[in-house]
Amino acid sequence: MTNAPENLHILAVHAHPDDIEFQCAGTLLRLRQLGCRISVATMTPGDCGSAEHSQDEIAAIRRAEAAAAAEILDAEYTCLEFRDLSIVFDNDSRRRMTEFLRRTKPDLIFTAPPVDYMHDHEITSALVRDACFNASVPNYRTRQWDPAPPANKIPWLYYVDPVEGTDHFGNRQPVDLIVDITEQFDRKFQALACHASQREWLQRQHGMDEYTEAGRRWSSARGEQVGVQYGEGFRQYVGHPHPTSNLLAELLGSAAKSVET
Repeated sequence: MTNAPENLHILAVHAHPDDIEFQCAGTLLRLRQLGCRISVATMTPGDCGSAEHSQDEIAAIRRAEAAAAAEILDAEYTCLEFRDLSIVFDNDSRRRMTEFLRRTKPDLIFTAPPVDYMHDHEITSALVRDACFNASVPNYRTRQWDPAPPANKIPWLYYVDPVEGTDHFGNRQPVDLIVDITEQFDRKFQALACHASQREWLQRQHGMDEYTEAGRRWSSARGEQVGVQYGEGFRQYVGHPHPTSNLLAELLGSAAKSVET
């Protein structure tokens, strides 16, 4: 391993408050226990996730919930202040994401998968992948106030599972490895439970009253694939010029189980 864990910065970026807790909080907890620095970021503050509150009111509530969840993960939290259902792949968005990566300098990134059930997730995925490349290009100008210098490397990039592990047509999406999060499971769900307003919203909007049970069921399904109680699945992006060594597996050792596809 070229870097000791305590020298590594792990960043998780997803669309909305609670996405990270659902899909990779157990793995973040494992990495924090190794000594890695952990940061989490949401694209939006969840400003459309209420039928009772105004956008500003629910955004304030959900930022606070996300910050409380991050505290459980011993992570730094940032909201990038895009807006729900309005994340788009344009030059302004690309510059904003690139500037964020230049400022935070992550070594390894977790983000949304390229194919998922909603637009916000998929565009987040595309913006993060694009920014990983752009951040190290000296002549790429972000046009932000007091811009950060170009990054000196391209980070390792891993996609988390799509919701329920399927594409738009119900086909199961493959993963490269599954991380055993059995020991971290209770803290993962303590973090998820911080997002009380999201549970209320899903009950009203989607008729779902199994907020935590859905996450428990999926963690159990991924764990069963590799013979553990609970797991989280990941797929590594290895397109040129990203690193192709599997840093996540190196860091986690036997807790990261390879999956044959």
